[in-house]
Amino acid sequence: GLATWWLVKHTPLPPGPAVEKAVSNEPDYTMQGFALERYDAQGRLKLRIEGAELRHFPATDRIEVDQARIRAVAPDGRVTLAEARLARGTGDGSALQLLGGAEVRSERTEGPLLWMRSEVLEADFITERVHTDREVQVRWGDHQVQARNGMDYAHGEGRLVLHGPLRAVIDARGSKRR
Repeated sequence: GLATWWLVKHTPLPPGPAVEKAVSNEPDYTMQGFALERYDAQGRLKLRIEGAELRHFPATDRIEVDQARIRAVAPDGRVTLAEARLARGTGDGSALQLLGGAEVRSERTEGPLLWMRSEVLEADFITERVHTDREVQVRWGDHQVQARNGMDYAHGEGRLVLHGPLRAVIDARGSKRR
């Protein structure tokens, strides 16, 4: 589980002559039914990754996660949830390519919820950016847009750029549907 992963990542190598090891494209460890968690300096949860199986590739310090479920908590407490059939990315899980039924949604206590779905989404949970060049569906409150050629979302800048052609359903009333 988590303790095993932490030990593998943080156990120092024994002193002695360095042995040249052939770089392998094979994973050095796998975990089933796991949960990885990263915390900030104050001990608050920043990132949690769960899945059916995780594979770590030491040559590139990359991970692959089957049936990935991700929960990222921003410094302001806002929660972003993501899931996909496969996630690939950095060893610390901060930047992931979400493949197959990829979905990212931002939960807020006030204001409309932002939801994105595509077959491929690239998400950086540190810079809070999401990108795809594939067809994507975006829902913001009661507004829905489908962009044929992808989108770029940057939360910190409050910017969502959709690459058309577009199909949209806009609720001009601005009220919540029942």
